[in-house]
Amino acid sequence: MEQRKNSLPLLGRILLALPFFFSGLNKIFAWKQTAGYMAAKGFPLVPLFLLGAIVLEIGGSLCLIFGFRAKLGAAALLIFLIPATLIFHNFWAFGGAERQGQMINFMKNISLMGGLLFVLAFGPGPLSFDERKK
Repeated sequence: MEQRKNSLPLLGRILLALPFFFSGLNKIFAWKQTAGYMAAKGFPLVPLFLLGAIVLEIGGSLCLIFGFRAKLGAAALLIFLIPATLIFHNFWAFGGAERQGQMINFMKNISLMGGLLFVLAFGPGPLSFDERKK
């Protein structure tokens, strides 16, 4: 029972971090397409903000996975997620099937924000570098 209690926060952090990690990698390998999408949404200084998104997503997700400065990583991902959700998943500006798809992504991001708030409130859990330092 104790082992499960210790390992579940680790599994939760990994599952919470994976979408951000792979999204950041995708932005690297599809730089041109992602930059075009950002420009189409009216984003200014696209290369700068795209690089910032990659750093926040990959850096924040690695902090969560390893439990190293996990609260800082969760905060970075939260900071990234709020404007990304409002700008790129503004379901209220769409109709039909597109509206439904954007609403699903909007709600998914809201759920991710909830998980990040849990890490901010309670820390990374016992199997983490942050807990080893204590």
